[in-house]
Amino acid sequence: MRLSGVWLPIITPFKNGNIDYVSYKKMIDHYVNTGINGIIPLGTTGESPTISEYEFEKLLSQTVEYVGGRLPVIAGVGGNCTTEVIRKVKLAEKFGISGILSVCPYYNRPGQEGVYSHFKSIADETSLDITIYNIPYRTGTNIENDTIRKLSEIRNITGLKDSCGDIKQTMALLMDPPKDFSIMTGEDILFFTTLTLGGHGGILASSHIKTELFVNVYNKVTANDTKEALAIWKELYPFIPLLFKESNPAPIKYCLNRLGLIDSPEVRLPLVEISDSLKVQLEKYITSKDELRLYKPGA
Repeated sequence: MRLSGVWLPIITPFKNGNIDYVSYKKMIDHYVNTGINGIIPLGTTGESPTISEYEFEKLLSQTVEYVGGRLPVIAGVGGNCTTEVIRKVKLAEKFGISGILSVCPYYNRPGQEGVYSHFKSIADETSLDITIYNIPYRTGTNIENDTIRKLSEIRNITGLKDSCGDIKQTMALLMDPPKDFSIMTGEDILFFTTLTLGGHGGILASSHIKTELFVNVYNKVTANDTKEALAIWKELYPFIPLLFKESNPAPIKYCLNRLGLIDSPEVRLPLVEISDSLKVQLEKYITSKDELRLYKPGA
């Protein structure tokens, strides 16, 4: 499956220390009607490092049940021990998902051959499609474009979430993209730029808020109406940096709680809730009547 459009790396709502499945279902029922192209549970925006194995399986099962075939689901399954990632992929396979999003191994900082061998080993052990995730400012290792191209030759490695943090590397890949391979930005602020340079879409944490505007930007660009797309993008552009001013997904959870989509802005340690100063900055973007109405069915 070749990814395109706007994909939501969905947060995991917590309440009193537990996953809040009532809020989670409410979120999914809302987002499947916003025009997004798919949902990704258990990514880092879903606070995957704090999710137990029992929660991993239950959350994945509930995601597939709540989505009910209305959108494709790919799951975040990554780590820095290749055999452990393969084991978790095998767990994920039984839930009928469409693929996985798998981050470059972090902390142990493998070289390019190690990165290639890691993803090839995973691909050899599953029939699921794999989107690789390059985010070197979190992992300590950059997946170089030559390695990405080499990985793209593997049948079931079908795309990239690009958060390399280097616009030159991103542009070089977009100017000479691998064949039949999705390049999805994970740098939310580069969504418009990536689309206009030939990228296929974005996996965007910030699309939890003002979702329809992100979808409209994508639709306008693909319809070759970049002037209108830019006008919409200018509405989103000032808001996006605020959602990453403190640790993701705490600012997003604050907004979703204020909008009535989740019952609590709770995050799990080592993350903490956002500062009062950031709350003040976010309020002016999320309290309009039009925005609130989007999140309250029947309002």
